[in-house]
Amino acid sequence: MSRLTRILFFTAIATIAVAGEALAHAHLKSSVPADKASIASPGELDLSFSEEVNLKFSGVKVTGPDNKSVKLGDGMLMDSDKTLMVPISGKLAAGQYTVEWHVLSTDGHKTNGSYSFTVTP
Repeated sequence: MSRLTRILFFTAIATIAVAGEALAHAHLKSSVPADKASIASPGELDLSFSEEVNLKFSGVKVTGPDNKSVKLGDGMLMDSDKTLMVPISGKLAAGQYTVEWHVLSTDGHKTNGSYSFTVTP
């Protein structure tokens, strides 16, 4: 093999390895309410991920405009265990809310993130 061929070969192998590793995590694909949405008070949060998640090691925390935690119900999985649904206990007051989430995919990788939405009066 020429030197250039070896370099291209190893570059291709490294690219495939990195891409495979990146795909092995449960990434947030969409959420309801959506990031930066302005909506009426929602009754639940629906977080959809790129792969199945483990409910036992996944969770959500919501803080309101006064930085106090919002009371949430017990989460459940839907959509072939790729969507985490968490009920919101009670009506949310107007203002901005931050959702912090963490999940463990069924293949053992942890991911987390956050987003915000605004409840309109």
